[in-house]
Amino acid sequence: MAINSFIANLKENFRRGDIVTQLLYINVGMFILTALTGIVLILFRLPPVPWLNWLELPAWIEAFIRQPWSLLTYMFMHAGVFHLLFNMLWLYWFGRLFLNFFSARHLRGLYILGGLCGGLLYILAYNVFPYFSDAVYSSYLLGASASVLAIVVATAVREHEYTVQFMFIGAVRLKYVALFMVALDLLFMTSENAGGHIAHLGGALAGWWFASGLSCGHDVTKWINAVFDFLGGKWKPAPRKPKMNVHYSDKQKDYDYNARKKQCSDEIDRILDKLRKSGYGSLTEEEKKSLFRSEERRVGKEGRYGWATDD
Repeated sequence: MAINSFIANLKENFRRGDIVTQLLYINVGMFILTALTGIVLILFRLPPVPWLNWLELPAWIEAFIRQPWSLLTYMFMHAGVFHLLFNMLWLYWFGRLFLNFFSARHLRGLYILGGLCGGLLYILAYNVFPYFSDAVYSSYLLGASASVLAIVVATAVREHEYTVQFMFIGAVRLKYVALFMVALDLLFMTSENAGGHIAHLGGALAGWWFASGLSCGHDVTKWINAVFDFLGGKWKPAPRKPKMNVHYSDKQKDYDYNARKKQCSDEIDRILDKLRKSGYGSLTEEEKKSLFRSEERRVGKEGRYGWATDD
């Protein structure tokens, strides 16, 4: 009963939490699941590494073709507790800050976009640069760092003068935080964790791409959120536009009234001119009726105006 209650509370907290909380839950949950699975495999003297490699992103293109889903799953995997802790702290801090300037859908889409760009740049670099030729067949990428850096850079591009507080350092402008992290990754591209630093740069590019595009009215995460909406059953076809109903403004009504009034006035002038030239007998029945209606309207107006004046 206690376990069921605990699981029910986790589900409810996940459902009620914002996008930052949900991403934290997913990352921590994946870490616990893979760690427990690895322990079970070790207890039965089974090697856990081949199983985990199916969720990590391989640098070798042929291996990636055999497991294309790893381009998505790797960004929720972590190599150890401290790796997980560092990434989740940055995700929590800058994810909350990100939501002050962007929406939750933007954060969800950018997390995925940053991971995709970081993973693709990692594969590209390991297959293009001869420096990685010896390591390409045995290298795998995992971690949320590329996604997190995309969030950091996007926030810095949007609010580059915003200051954040760091312990032992004090207030630092957000643009300097982002520049420092990017510069650090550039300097360590050939280090032991070269793949991770290259992926970070891909995530940073995604963050800059997103924030710059959004400032121009183009959301590069729109297609990612559309996929999530479709998979979640929230996608709906665009509603058909209703038939156009024309509503005339007051100016339009005045214009139409004046046009009709002028047309009637011109018609009466024509009838009166004919009357003067040819006499009453030359008028048609329709012309006589028009003349009579015009005289009625004239007399009616004079009567109304006279009554108002008398009053």
